[in-house]
Amino acid sequence: MQSLSRRGRALVETPPLAPYILEHFNRFEQAWDAELRPDGYVPLCIAENKRRAPDLLQCLAKYRDVPEHVLGYDAMIGNLEFRENLAAFMSRSFLGRTISADNLVLLSGAGSILEVLFYVLADPGEGVLVPTPSYAGFWADLETRDELKIVTVDTISEELFTLTVDRLEQAYVSAEVPIRALLFTTPDNPLARVHSRETLLQVLEWAESKKIHVVFDEVYALSVFGEQPFVSAASLRPSLGEYVHVVWAFSKDFGASGMRCGAAISENEAVVQAMDALAYWSSCSGHSQWLLSQFVADTPAVDGWVQRMKSDLATTYASVTNALDAQGIPYIPASAAFFLICDLRRFLSEQTREAERDVWQRLVEEANVNLTPGEACRIPEPGFFRLCYAGADLRAVEVAIERIGRVLRE
Repeated sequence: MQSLSRRGRALVETPPLAPYILEHFNRFEQAWDAELRPDGYVPLCIAENKRRAPDLLQCLAKYRDVPEHVLGYDAMIGNLEFRENLAAFMSRSFLGRTISADNLVLLSGAGSILEVLFYVLADPGEGVLVPTPSYAGFWADLETRDELKIVTVDTISEELFTLTVDRLEQAYVSAEVPIRALLFTTPDNPLARVHSRETLLQVLEWAESKKIHVVFDEVYALSVFGEQPFVSAASLRPSLGEYVHVVWAFSKDFGASGMRCGAAISENEAVVQAMDALAYWSSCSGHSQWLLSQFVADTPAVDGWVQRMKSDLATTYASVTNALDAQGIPYIPASAAFFLICDLRRFLSEQTREAERDVWQRLVEEANVNLTPGEACRIPEPGFFRLCYAGADLRAVEVAIERIGRVLRE
């Protein structure tokens, strides 16, 4: 340890990954198998959609004739042809208006996009507002190397975790550090709901009044199966302007987190230039770019796949909620993404974080099931857990829910 730098020692002593993620890596090699390991580990804590993986691989197999230029260096923010193809796909599929390839930065995943984008938007020690409940990974993305400070905008269960301008204002005014930006997720993670145009406009107008940046994380834009239609921040104004940026990736909507390709949309030329200056250290592989570029340009193939994915999410969600209902496990209804929030407050011995950790530990040890604790999602009230239902075989998920029900009843 003493041979490491201060930064290196900090990473070893306080890993940026949450305990539930570390527990997942300790167990994932012993995953559930109907025949080999019927008592095996079931990860319901990882937000991946593997439901259409064979279908996606079959689609990508059409583009296996990779040209030689893919082996060499290219633009670090993404091959121009890929950016043009992706800009066209995103424009027609969910952005609500046309964007240019010049406004697109491609890097190795949404995490890299967020880290590099916020590196050029804010200085060390400055604050970023993040409404809670929140995606747990934002803290690692923004605080580890960017050295920013996340300031939570807490919402409460009694108000159905509804974000209001008053709560934004309260967090902004009471922050102990200067606020540089707001990071807003839609569809929401972990609540799995779609924000309305009215809500987005209220958030945008409030941020504009403070002259702070707003980064709209839209990584689940295509994974919507409920009645509330998705509205992209890109459609709110004729131009994003200097302070508004959108993040998206192939990891969630396409279930392709391993291909490591995320995108930032910004019409601030200086932001794009600054991100380009850092892109060398997190650029997307040429092979991934080639495959994904051909796919998004193949309109019948990609549109057909997206439609099948949406339909599958709807039927999977119905099966999962039926299983939860059968076990008497309460949850907050969802309309997007591939997770939901379970309300396990009544199963806590007391309404404390320690009691929440005890329930999580019991589920891991006795049920061999891993959920995302509410603490990781910065849910102010103990007892809520995120359940991800598309990263494992559906039968495994149903078995896991049966195990959860049994442990909770005990």
